[in-house]
Amino acid sequence: MHTSACEPLPSGFATTLREQAVWPIVYIDALWVKIRDGAVTNRPVYLAVGVDLGGCKHILGLWIGPTEGEGARFWMSLLAELRNRGIQDVLICCCDGLSGLPEAITTTWPQTTVQTCCVHLMRASLRFASKKDHLQLIPA
Repeated sequence: MHTSACEPLPSGFATTLREQAVWPIVYIDALWVKIRDGAVTNRPVYLAVGVDLGGCKHILGLWIGPTEGEGARFWMSLLAELRNRGIQDVLICCCDGLSGLPEAITTTWPQTTVQTCCVHLMRASLRFASKKDHLQLIPA
């Protein structure tokens, strides 16, 4: 019987980072969602997705942040939590262009290469072009 490295874990199996100390790639970003907590507010949900040595993606964590917005200081605490949960090293960390975030990553894992996400770079560059030219600038 062939089993895939990416198939679901058996029920009751501890899924805390799957005992992997080094992750080749970790993607981090924040998504803005409306959350009802008495009143409806926009809040960031911080997301960390890791690619394991077999090439499978795993959600390393989801955290609901404060209403003030996305910040490198909050990311620093989340990265420290991931390190404390067993991630000893990350080879490449892909993130957006948030100021202070590359420093927070390299403080947590000094040898990590910080890569700015190409989707974030594309969106940022489109700010300088006219809306009518956007379709011509986006690669097919």
